[in-house]
Amino acid sequence: MQSADSRQIHPNRPTIVTVKRGDIDGDGIQDNVFLTAYKTPDSPFWKDTTLVVQNGRTHHYDHIQLKNNSGYNPTLFLGDFTGKKGDDILIIIDTGGSGGTIYAYIYSYMNGQLRQIFDSDAFNDSYKYDVTFENQYRAQVISHYLREKYMLDLTYKGKEYLSEIYNPQGILKAPINGWVNPLSGIYPIDFNRDNLYELQAYQRIAGRYNADSLGTVQTVLKWNGQEFAPERQIVAIFGGGLE
Repeated sequence: MQSADSRQIHPNRPTIVTVKRGDIDGDGIQDNVFLTAYKTPDSPFWKDTTLVVQNGRTHHYDHIQLKNNSGYNPTLFLGDFTGKKGDDILIIIDTGGSGGTIYAYIYSYMNGQLRQIFDSDAFNDSYKYDVTFENQYRAQVISHYLREKYMLDLTYKGKEYLSEIYNPQGILKAPINGWVNPLSGIYPIDFNRDNLYELQAYQRIAGRYNADSLGTVQTVLKWNGQEFAPERQIVAIFGGGLE
């Protein structure tokens, strides 16, 4: 089958952006999974991205229009997240926004039909944070969903950065609040090596402005039979140079 790059793109009909093969319904027969979309002329932007699954046994097509269906670099990953027979479908689309955020969906074949079991919008709505700069070169991140608190040491940001917001005694010149961006990456990882994938979600912590990155919130999600529930969450900071 031709790749999306090698086929002619027609503005009035969708293009197959990517194709994967896997046993989606668990019947032992390989199915075809496509993402189709309309290409914007002279741009890498895709719109009206649609998930299409062709049943390998019946050749029947299922079409699912994604909620957030426009963006860049739509990709597919097939793997077992739920422990049922067959592969589940992970779709990721780059939004192209300044925060480097993504749209992400997972579909699973359950009770005879494809069902959405992960939605990046729902994740972003659930995982809320407060980011507050504190005296003595620290920032506090509160994760409301997990009711956890993280303290970041900001000394790695360097003297020039710190002198802009702290006086020589390490006291803030003015209150500063940052924020945590929506989902910027989600990666399937088989942490337990049991042929079941977990999800590792990344959200970037911003300080005074979006490019002022303080670190990342990293959340591991595992399917519990009903939803992707958090197994653990950490905050990672960037390293500073040795003086």
